[in-house]
Amino acid sequence: MTDSSIHPTAIIDKGAQIGEGVIIEPYVVIGKHVTLKDGVTVRAHAYLDGQLTVGENTVIYPSAVIGTKAQHLRFNGEQTRIEIGKNCEIREFVTINSSVGEDGYVKIGDHCFIMAYCHIAHNCELGDHVIMSNNSQLAGHVVIGNHVVMGGFVAIHQFVRVGDYAMIGGVSALGHDMPPYTLGGGIPFKIGGLNIVGLKRNKFSLKTRQNLSRAFRLLYRSKLRPSVAVERIESELDQTPEILALIQFFRSSKRGLYGLHGVTGEEDVEFDLEEELATCE
Repeated sequence: MTDSSIHPTAIIDKGAQIGEGVIIEPYVVIGKHVTLKDGVTVRAHAYLDGQLTVGENTVIYPSAVIGTKAQHLRFNGEQTRIEIGKNCEIREFVTINSSVGEDGYVKIGDHCFIMAYCHIAHNCELGDHVIMSNNSQLAGHVVIGNHVVMGGFVAIHQFVRVGDYAMIGGVSALGHDMPPYTLGGGIPFKIGGLNIVGLKRNKFSLKTRQNLSRAFRLLYRSKLRPSVAVERIESELDQTPEILALIQFFRSSKRGLYGLHGVTGEEDVEFDLEEELATCE
């Protein structure tokens, strides 16, 4: 590993931890609790602060702002952290806030591609290989699975979850959970079907795709009550890891799944208005 290259105009607190082979371009600002692992590149005018760790070989582009105070009225200076994985690309003017609540965190997995002007709010979690296209926005406590692809100008409400290998069309707004392996889009948002192209690109077998297609038809096309459809999925289909993930996602949903509004597991979803207002950014 080569020595780090730090431009003399960069402002780096003495407490910051800088790995080997790190490149820091002009006018970058790095706070005292920031850790940059080996091979990280921080391009001109980026601003990094807070309890932030950036994984190996990640590149942060000009004017990105990461680790600043959470945009939340309940933030009281508590210790929170941001963890960004390896081999990520974080483009121009991206903002990633710190979290709310003692030991709260934002976590971004490996190989994520966060395009220009995206926003990731407090307490969000992103899996590996996530793509967020330009101007996509995540409110607080959003959870994004692995290999999720978002089109541009996507807005996701707080506490919403998006399952693995889902694909969201551009200019969409999500207020409920989106099941894994599906695609959808629009305002109002609609589930369109399985993300067949994404499943093929990620080398899911024909048998697995057929099994997921049967599960999707039972859940979305059979007109069965969702809980009954899930019981049939459990009893009639091969219980592969993908089917088990779909069932678990359904049963653990708190906001309800798209196309199945108001139903999660066996009970109707109840929203506490006071709690919703109190947790808003």
